[in-house]
Amino acid sequence: MSGIILFDGECAFCEGAVKFIATRDGGYFRFGASQSPQATALLAKFGLTREATRSIILIEDDRIYLRSTASLMIAARLTAPWRWAAGFLWLPRPIRDTVYQAVAAVRRRIAGVSDACDVPPPEIRARLI
Repeated sequence: MSGIILFDGECAFCEGAVKFIATRDGGYFRFGASQSPQATALLAKFGLTREATRSIILIEDDRIYLRSTASLMIAARLTAPWRWAAGFLWLPRPIRDTVYQAVAAVRRRIAGVSDACDVPPPEIRARLI
């Protein structure tokens, strides 16, 4: 069993996050740009559109997670010390999501915009949806 992470394929910060996760998850996750037809189909299954979510998305065990919940549940699958961040799941979601939204608001200023997805290394390419 594995989880699927959908990310903004036009965001350099998000692409960097995928590389970060892929080197620390033991091969658990598969990845897809939220702009892809495959991602659109997955989101439709849950009654969502890409525009409605505007966040990192985790699909795991036939459930969908957004924003801070997705980020922290992804962290729980990473190697230590990164998995310890999942401890913040005990905070109320509105507080966590406020912090998530603050980072999301400046992510493109931090890392820039990507004109096209980087060609990932073979070990990540094999895990794309």
